Amino acid sequence: MTRALPAQTADAVIIEQSWREPERFSAIFDHYYTEIHGYATRRLGTGLADDVAAETFLIAFDKRTGYDISRDDARPWLYGIASNVIARHRRAEVRQYRAPARAGMEDPAEEHTDRVAGEVDAGARKPQLARALAEIADGDRDVLLLVAWAELTSEEAGRALGIPAGTARSRLHRARKKIQAVTGKDAR
Repeated sequence: MTRALPAQTADAVIIEQSWREPERFSAIFDHYYTEIHGYATRRLGTGLADDVAAETFLIAFDKRTGYDISRDDARPWLYGIASNVIARHRRAEVRQYRAPARAGMEDPAEEHTDRVAGEVDAGARKPQLARALAEIADGDRDVLLLVAWAELTSEEAGRALGIPAGTARSRLHRARKKIQAVTGKDAR
């Protein structure tokens, strides 16, 4: 996963330029859409991912003049917006985790290749993991999934969610302990 934008221009510079030239924001969209969409897909399934990703960038575009340009990397900001949009869909997300846990079946949102690749190791633990994710407190689950799926650091996850880094680390620790207690394996 590459984070460099065209001509190595920092996100903050592009966002600031978009204040005067709104079309410049398309570089942020082009660079991060697939990543945000992938995160939304993993959280809510393919049915809602398009809506969440689109809404994330609409909100980001509308709020771009409030972006803290001292932060070169817009990823945590975008993931924070996506997490807030996902929070609106949280009931659907919890149902998505509970259904496979109850039925002991695979997540229908996964692509065939992902299922085949992870089947050997994760197959037996999937219902347990789904149950654990459904039972984790919302804030703890947000931090865990931002770290595990979006590959943010706990500090970046804290920034994305508007919480102190120490709180993010505590939530991550609690979530990992819950996953480990249910599955017998650490959540990374």
